[in-house]
Amino acid sequence: MATKVGTVLDGKYEILKQIGKGGMSIVYLAMDKRLNKQWAVKEIRKTASGKNNEVVVNSLLAEANLMKRLDHPALPRIVDIIDNGQTIYVIMDYIEGESLGKILKEYGAQPQEQVLDWAKQLCDVLEYLHSQKPPIIYRDMKPDNVMLKPEGNLKVIDFGIAREYKEKNLADTTILGTRGYAPPEQHGSRQTDVRSDIYALGMTMHHLLTGADPRNADYMYAPIRQWNLELSGGLERIIDKCTALDPEDRYQNCSELMYALEHYEEEDGAYKKKQKRKLASFIIAASMSVVLGTAGLGAQAMGAYEHSRDYEQMINISDSAPYDEKVQSYLEAIDLAGTDTRAYLKLLDAYQENGQFGDEESKQFIARYNQNREQLETEDREYLELAYESGITYFYLYSGGDSTFRNRALKAYPYFQSIVESKNTEYQYYEISQSYQIIGEFYTNYVVNATSVKEPTKEAYEGLLDSLNICIDKVESYDYDDAANIKLTMYQEIVNLLNDHRRGLASVKIDKNSVLKMLEIIREKTEKLAVTQQASLAIRDSILYSCEQYVENIERAYSNMEERRQ
Repeated sequence: MATKVGTVLDGKYEILKQIGKGGMSIVYLAMDKRLNKQWAVKEIRKTASGKNNEVVVNSLLAEANLMKRLDHPALPRIVDIIDNGQTIYVIMDYIEGESLGKILKEYGAQPQEQVLDWAKQLCDVLEYLHSQKPPIIYRDMKPDNVMLKPEGNLKVIDFGIAREYKEKNLADTTILGTRGYAPPEQHGSRQTDVRSDIYALGMTMHHLLTGADPRNADYMYAPIRQWNLELSGGLERIIDKCTALDPEDRYQNCSELMYALEHYEEEDGAYKKKQKRKLASFIIAASMSVVLGTAGLGAQAMGAYEHSRDYEQMINISDSAPYDEKVQSYLEAIDLAGTDTRAYLKLLDAYQENGQFGDEESKQFIARYNQNREQLETEDREYLELAYESGITYFYLYSGGDSTFRNRALKAYPYFQSIVESKNTEYQYYEISQSYQIIGEFYTNYVVNATSVKEPTKEAYEGLLDSLNICIDKVESYDYDDAANIKLTMYQEIVNLLNDHRRGLASVKIDKNSVLKMLEIIREKTEKLAVTQQASLAIRDSILYSCEQYVENIERAYSNMEERRQ
């Protein structure tokens, strides 16, 4: 019997109406009487008898407990679980909006740029799941399980068949997932891993771009440009790689896939042809200059002079010019002379002064940087300065789809790595670049690498802690409009990192007091931050609550490790 409208659960949650129904669960909309906030309530009945009922109830409970551990903007939060003996109520975020599956049914294939944005959001949340210890494999990515909120952000729902990756399980799979989206190994005897989710995301992108439903009996996979020639060849290659039948032929992790999605135009045949045309034009021009000989020297000199003068005018645009005009002028200067670092530095400075460096700004910068990478990346001081400013901009200012401290550190890592590899110890920012590089290297080796079996060494942990302390000190000098949020985001990631690695820190005998001292410093700095925005307040409260819990966790981890040694 369904719970009646008007029922108040646990003295807090008033049932307003039924909004969904599954095999053994009903979903209601409820109002939190204390917070005046709406929640979704999943009701799970335990009254039926038999093994099948027990399995389903346990599966639904496992889903709730799995979700309760997670914290990502694209995942619904589980805030409470109420068990009255006969019924279990799971209190979770109420998600307004429509599923991508419903949007496909009503409107058909979606625009390429829209699908790209969605794909990057989904890739980000999958990367988060895969970065858990142990990794969580979602196993049911499809348009019906993705909700589009009114503001344009996505939420991934239905974790009923998600599982934690067990490295030694060679065969874990029964027929789970949705046929058409699920990879071959998910319907056979092989184990699913992070590449299984990449396959399903590829099929989801394919469906969104073509409107062709892979669940249909007569469905035959074909590259997206066979459905629509206007679609990108680069994107076609990405989707074909995601959906390769052999997992070894797919992207091996979501970091690889995210990079490909952010640079899909560089894989496009049209892009490659354009680059070849540029090279051909250069060869023709060079050949003509030889043929013309000395007769053309004067004209060439004049052209070079005009070229140089235009560049200087572009990079010396007035400081009082509007932000958009300055950015456009610097971009045009880079297009004119892509190996001169001055325009890049001016562009980064404009981003920093404006306090804004999101996906659009990152795309503007990285497209030009990558186009001239081979000529730019030298050991000259000019390049080291560019690498440092690029790394700092990504590390502290990046505010794209995934602006977590972890992702910012990973995006900044290659720039600081190039400074360290230069071995130019006389460069003024060499030592601090080493610190940022150590953080990025730690995340790369031990946090986001879902298949790695390497354990951090004592040296790795010591380098990480020293580097994190430097970052905490460095961020104090930042005065961007959203500096408080930047600090809080970094603090939150650091305390979570310390908690996640508490057993490793204890096992290699890192001084417990140094770990607890860092937590205390972050707690004090968090308390002193004056914030009023709801998002920042939520992060601040989360940090303060977490610090208290994490101190206990770390104390217990060190105590347990000491007992094992005796």
